[in-house]
Amino acid sequence: MSVTIHPSAIVDEGAQIGEGSRVWHFVHICGGAKIGKGVSLGQNVFVGNKVIIGDHCKVQNNVSVYDNVTLEEGVFCGPSMVFTNVYNPRSLIERKSEYRNTLVKQGATLGANCTIVCGVTVGEYAFVGAGAVVNKDVPAYALMVGVPAKQIGWMSEFGEQLALPLQGEGETTCTHTGARYVLSAQGVTKT
Repeated sequence: MSVTIHPSAIVDEGAQIGEGSRVWHFVHICGGAKIGKGVSLGQNVFVGNKVIIGDHCKVQNNVSVYDNVTLEEGVFCGPSMVFTNVYNPRSLIERKSEYRNTLVKQGATLGANCTIVCGVTVGEYAFVGAGAVVNKDVPAYALMVGVPAKQIGWMSEFGEQLALPLQGEGETTCTHTGARYVLSAQGVTKT
């Protein structure tokens, strides 16, 4: 298995790209980027120097993954979603020393046209709806929508909404996989 790189893509010297990854039209990967195995980078994707993209991530068309963003394994970035890395940018004031780290944990989905404001952590298997603006940490398995993003439910690892209240206690089973999910004061866990 090898890496597929479209002839129109630019991959700077030093970039690390794992086996089985696919780099499509007009992608630019900077030299310091670390990209895992089986990753798909859609048309017109930019990947900065200080970026880590885990195995089996899918980054759809027109996404820029800027410095200080880390995507763990299996993250989905929908078309034209946005990351930032400076909280209060100004063109006339350089703030590269103020970049804030953004972490998107394993299996999370970031819907089309959503924005992830720098400095947040998106929990495992969280689901950010299309067009949402995330400006604070997102719990594992949370379903987030709106501007600013608010939690409206919980999602399974399969990608279906769970029949659980937002708060309190409860448990349910995913009808597709049979996995059991438990809600407690600490959030949702899969057992």
